[in-house]
Amino acid sequence: MAGGISGGEGDLSEAAEINVTPFIDVMLVLLIVFMVAAPLSTVDVPVNLPTSSAPPPERPDDPIIVTLTTDLSLSVNGTPVVGDGLAAALTAASDDKPETPVVIRADRGIAYGEIMGLLDRMRDAGFLKVALAGTEATP
Repeated sequence: MAGGISGGEGDLSEAAEINVTPFIDVMLVLLIVFMVAAPLSTVDVPVNLPTSSAPPPERPDDPIIVTLTTDLSLSVNGTPVVGDGLAAALTAASDDKPETPVVIRADRGIAYGEIMGLLDRMRDAGFLKVALAGTEATP
């Protein structure tokens, strides 16, 4: 409770003010903490991923094979796909069962962004069970 001396009335009146200085101090400390922690939370390390020496998992029963070649042409189970026909080709190959597993065979020289674009198109078509095919590493 804060009081003040008024000009001659003799009554002490209550001051209904909030002291915001502690709040500002807390906000500045939080700002500094986040400014220090934010650069540490980003991952900016260049990585050259190795080949896998793990034994290959069992092949799923009758998967759909999507092949992406270096000229970015697509084929589903050996049948070429033209334009935006990927969703229709996947639906036809799976007999309208989007839970059918899909295996992507992509050439090593294809950019990562192209493969992510293919994965996005497959997800938009409803196919979420996706695996990537690769070769086994020689010991």
